[in-house]
Amino acid sequence: MCRPVPLTGMTAGYTGADLFTDALESYGVDYVFGNPGTTELPIMEAIGESNLEYRLGLHEDIAVGMAGGYAQRRRYHAHHDDSITPVGVANLHIAPGLAHGLGNLYAAKVAGAPLVVTAGNHSTDFRHEEPILSGRLADMARQFCKWSDEVLDVAALPTMLRRAFRVAMTPPTGPVFLALPLDVTMAETDAEPERLGPIPNAGSGDPVQLERAADLLAEADDPVLVVGDHVARSGADAVAAAVELAEATGARVHGEILSCEVDFPTDHDQWVSYLPTSEDAAAMLMDTDTICFAGVSTNTTLTRHEEALVDPETTCIHLSDDAWEVGKNQPADAAVVGDPGLVMQELTERVQGKLSDDVVADRLESVAQMKELVESKMSGYGEGDGEDDPRASKAELVDAMERVAGDAAIVDEGVTSKYAMLTRWEFAPEQYISNKGGGLGYGLPAAVGAAVAEAQRDDPRDVVGFIGDGSYQYYPHSIYSAARYDLDLTVVISDNRNYRILKDNTLHLMGGEEEDYEFVGMDFEPGVDLVRNAESHGARAELVETPDEIDEALADALARDGPDVLDVLVHD
Repeated sequence: MCRPVPLTGMTAGYTGADLFTDALESYGVDYVFGNPGTTELPIMEAIGESNLEYRLGLHEDIAVGMAGGYAQRRRYHAHHDDSITPVGVANLHIAPGLAHGLGNLYAAKVAGAPLVVTAGNHSTDFRHEEPILSGRLADMARQFCKWSDEVLDVAALPTMLRRAFRVAMTPPTGPVFLALPLDVTMAETDAEPERLGPIPNAGSGDPVQLERAADLLAEADDPVLVVGDHVARSGADAVAAAVELAEATGARVHGEILSCEVDFPTDHDQWVSYLPTSEDAAAMLMDTDTICFAGVSTNTTLTRHEEALVDPETTCIHLSDDAWEVGKNQPADAAVVGDPGLVMQELTERVQGKLSDDVVADRLESVAQMKELVESKMSGYGEGDGEDDPRASKAELVDAMERVAGDAAIVDEGVTSKYAMLTRWEFAPEQYISNKGGGLGYGLPAAVGAAVAEAQRDDPRDVVGFIGDGSYQYYPHSIYSAARYDLDLTVVISDNRNYRILKDNTLHLMGGEEEDYEFVGMDFEPGVDLVRNAESHGARAELVETPDEIDEALADALARDGPDVLDVLVHD
């Protein structure tokens, strides 16, 4: 039984807000990230009386980004500890607050981060007056969520919370949104949280389709395996399964376009490269008779391509835990919906008896030839054209980071420095995440959230946020949250003092030479003093002007507790 209470004065008894926090605790949640407002006050009061810890962001999008980075790191931890609930929870403030958080809600959707995002709302019996801050919250969030809804009665709250967590965690993982009206969170109730129950994996796939896929791989002349980030989301065992499949088939291996996690060990002999965003280069690398797309979701160019990236006659095999991605951009000659790791294990067992050692050896010779060709073209990536420039190249910065912080957990939004990092640093599984959604402003708060997640471990890894100067300036006040909660976080800013990605895209989209353009709005003149800015938010900060300063500055930052920001000047 439940009954509404007046929205004035003290609320006695057990309320919807109390039920909300009790449910979070029962589901293994430790932190709520947010930026509070009036419609959230009952929940804030209940959090204060619970064992939950609140992590304040100075902007709603920071709160969502922190929750996203937390969930992405926590998901890796959960692969090794079944007791961990890998969900980030963010609580926002009514329509404008939710609107502020949509940028990073989108980023979380593309990254598949398991989030439960809530926002307070006006009481259900007051909205007809169109009060200030009103909006259709569930509609606003719906396109960026697996499920978006509103709790209209406290009696529905236990079921809807249970459903929200299950939907967020069930593969393919992703964000869920629930609006929580003020009268619902203040209503008295005697309900209790519903048990969450175990979360299933996506299974090992249709046996008929698995056998078809095995036949196609056996019959191929030059098979290519393109691995996507759904592989990494399934855990290190899934990455190992990708290796076993590659070795069993002798396939050449590439990471999907816009790979943002480690889906295959890049020091493996059959690993060739990440697929580039360039139409011609991507099409050349996928110019073969048979491709197996495993856990792929973002494998297309940034802007419209003129020709097909994959020849229409190419045999395509699709493996994914997300049915939407199977056969989405290319036809599927074999289609297996299931957990990528389990599916690849099954596929390896089926294909091993269909291929001779001689056939695999011949394929590996072709892989070695392509690998040599690609490496020769990529060997100088990130070195730039700054022979007389005192600033570091992107390659020098990345090389220094790998020397000093080779085992750190990296959260990357370096944008134009990203591919220098991906081509030069041999990342291990579960070491690297990047901003898969592409909208700036996710990386820095996600790095803060990742540091929160690592702090929960008995043996935490160093967390390094690798952020471009343009990205950093979206939400520099994310550093306040890192300082407020004394998080051990090192942020390295790859600072070329401009939106380099937009200049590069201008040349790619419109042609011509750099001197032909004014590049309106793409330079920071006058520049922001990022060191003083970081210090104002409570971090230690340092300007690093030359390559030979990087190692010592980074080593010192990693050796200290708390947040450090290194503003490293780089040339284009």
